[in-house]
Amino acid sequence: MEIQHDQPAAVNRNGLEHYGFEGMLSSSADRGWSGLSAQLCTTIRKGVIPWRTPQSDIRMCVDIHGNESLVTRRAPGVESRIVARRGTVWLSPPGLREGSVDIADDLTSILHIYLPVSHFLPSHLELDVDLAAVSAPCYERAFEDPLLSEIGFAIASELQNETSAGGLLVGALASSLAARLVQKYAGASSAQSFHRHASQGLDRRRLLRVLDYIEANLEGDLSLDLMASIACLSRYHFARAFKQAVGQPPHRYVSARRLDRAKALLMQGDRSLVDIALALSFSDQASFSRAFRQATGHAPGQFRQRFGSRQPEPSLADVSRAVPALA
Repeated sequence: MEIQHDQPAAVNRNGLEHYGFEGMLSSSADRGWSGLSAQLCTTIRKGVIPWRTPQSDIRMCVDIHGNESLVTRRAPGVESRIVARRGTVWLSPPGLREGSVDIADDLTSILHIYLPVSHFLPSHLELDVDLAAVSAPCYERAFEDPLLSEIGFAIASELQNETSAGGLLVGALASSLAARLVQKYAGASSAQSFHRHASQGLDRRRLLRVLDYIEANLEGDLSLDLMASIACLSRYHFARAFKQAVGQPPHRYVSARRLDRAKALLMQGDRSLVDIALALSFSDQASFSRAFRQATGHAPGQFRQRFGSRQPEPSLADVSRAVPALA
């Protein structure tokens, strides 16, 4: 099967009925995510509904709430039944056009993820993967996989409570999804080769280049792909190597640096809250205010009034001294 170079499926309210669900609670449509797209839906009604997937994506559904409803999935030559519980995972292969799902009772809080098949390119995983081997078993059965479930819960949490480095987090999670599917379906030889590549690390010179890039783009584009390209690693192996070198994954490091930048901008007092929110990659001021209060205990306006012009933003030199690999 030829691997396509497509972006994740477009996520919007107009496409809900086409893919067999309704009652969207939140969507990645306005988040600028590049690794995958997702929707968290309040309701999938009982009954038989058509089940289709875009040609360019593997579709993954995760039961976030847990309703214990009998779910029967059918496709030509395939019938799968499972009692859905919290963490139950369904996978659907790219280009499915003749599938259906029979739901015995209403399901609530179901996360729908669209993972582009381009994640299985050698440039992403640094090994050749037979996509047919990964996608062929996808519709045969639902299952419980703690790692896939936890990834789904993390994506659902980001949908509901946006963070400043959410795009980076989701990019890393998309790569982890692809890696897990390779481990689960692509065979022992591919999995062993994958683990050998995963041991690569970041030397001091490449790490400094990445840290410089992050510092220069705290108010700009900080995609995992760009950072990985600076380090000359695949996105998946970059995320692992960065965590090994710095002691925390890229999204947490960037989130902490953006929090420092937000504090500095608030103390300067000459930029509006909405301008700061958009500059630091939040979709709106409300999401920024919620995240800032959670991190500091103060609303942005309260922080500005209380701490204005008291302390400078930490420099890159200050940050570097705190990074284990650069100490």
